[in-house]
Amino acid sequence: MKNMIHPIFGSLSEEELEALKMHTRIHEKNIKKNTIIFHFGDLVTETGIVLSGSVHIETTDFWGNTSLLSNVEAGGVFAETYSLCHEPMMVDVAAASDCRILFMDMEFLHDPTLSGYSWHQKMLSNMLSISIRKNLTLSHRIFCTSPKTIRERLLTYLSSQAGKTGSSSFQIPFNRQQMADYLNLDRSALSKELGKMRDEGLIIFHKNQFTLLHPALNESH
Repeated sequence: MKNMIHPIFGSLSEEELEALKMHTRIHEKNIKKNTIIFHFGDLVTETGIVLSGSVHIETTDFWGNTSLLSNVEAGGVFAETYSLCHEPMMVDVAAASDCRILFMDMEFLHDPTLSGYSWHQKMLSNMLSISIRKNLTLSHRIFCTSPKTIRERLLTYLSSQAGKTGSSSFQIPFNRQQMADYLNLDRSALSKELGKMRDEGLIIFHKNQFTLLHPALNESH
């Protein structure tokens, strides 16, 4: 395992990485699509690092309605807050595709006898940076689900994806049901609104590939 495999190990030297591995348990696992990696209510001590594939962070209510909170792709981290705070999981973590996950037990961060080591301080700093970025991801979902109408939510989400990729053409990480879950919308209502937006010349889409258009420019041609 190289120290540049993920930002969670950022700035650690080879010697520091070896010291870290001596004080915690790190292991990799191949996981099949749709497998629940962590369940609601689990007490976990491990943080998951997605090496390949992707996972979904989901919440399901008493009646079985699922909301998709976020998609964690290769390079992303999940369950870091729960593993550090010793709080039961309030979400499910499911494999969105076949994936390979690196699991790291985070108990060492609570060991005061290790606080004087440089690698320990660096890991604390790296975890703080990752948690801040995760908070931004969750804030983005709140921003996308705040508008009252279906179209406003779609425009907000698609515009943000265009801004994120720097292009008016982009792929989203969701199928239609997942997109509806992420935006807290009924799937049929979402599909109907996407069709209207396509007919009005606002978008072109095929599966999860989208292109945003300016109707006024289209009419001029």
